[in-house]
Amino acid sequence: QVQLVESGGGLVQAGGSLRLSCAASGSIFRVADMGWYRQAPGKQRELVADITRGGSTNYADSVQGRFIISRDNAKNTVYLQMNSLKPEDTAIYYCNTHFIPVPGLRRPDWGQGTQVTVSS
Repeated sequence: QVQLVESGGGLVQAGGSLRLSCAASGSIFRVADMGWYRQAPGKQRELVADITRGGSTNYADSVQGRFIISRDNAKNTVYLQMNSLKPEDTAIYYCNTHFIPVPGLRRPDWGQGTQVTVSS
């Protein structure tokens, strides 16, 4: 029963910054590529950024140059630094695995997420 707990969301004006954190329980964190996802009202959940076990990163075009994903394997925590926020970034942000290299390890259940609201 792997648990994912997101935090750090809030209300911010356009152009502002937020730093999200995701605490993940279980040893799966040490072997999996992790990602940040977001879901806006009426839209499908989308992958925002992902990071491999070795620290390689990938970003959606919409956030490239503005967001930075990082991880602290010792703390089982993934971070998302969000800069130059836009109203279009408003969504619930979730953390979860992106790729699990070990057969038999199941994708964890989604957590509650953390709300990010960017006002214009």
